[in-house]
Amino acid sequence: MVQWTEKLYIGDKMSKRAKYAIDCINKRKALMNVFCISFASNEDNLFDIMDVNQLLFPYYKDKEIKIVGLAKGREEAIEIVHDMIMEVYKERGDFDVRSYFT
Repeated sequence: MVQWTEKLYIGDKMSKRAKYAIDCINKRKALMNVFCISFASNEDNLFDIMDVNQLLFPYYKDKEIKIVGLAKGREEAIEIVHDMIMEVYKERGDFDVRSYFT
């Protein structure tokens, strides 16, 4: 099940199509070259970056995925993650991204 954070980070290349992408993700439709940033499935990591089409796999149907960002392409997703981590560190002095974004 996909959940969205209140403050969703959206890449510049994705900004014009963000609403469309969100609707497609919620309706479980395929998208090309769209990546989502979510809290890491492994507690030792900060974020997961994945192609949104992975969310269509049966494995993710019962998993709780909290999306904090959307990007067009993997490179833009990496840039967004960098910006998010820097923001958390500047504001809190730590890397507890889960409590910062929830």
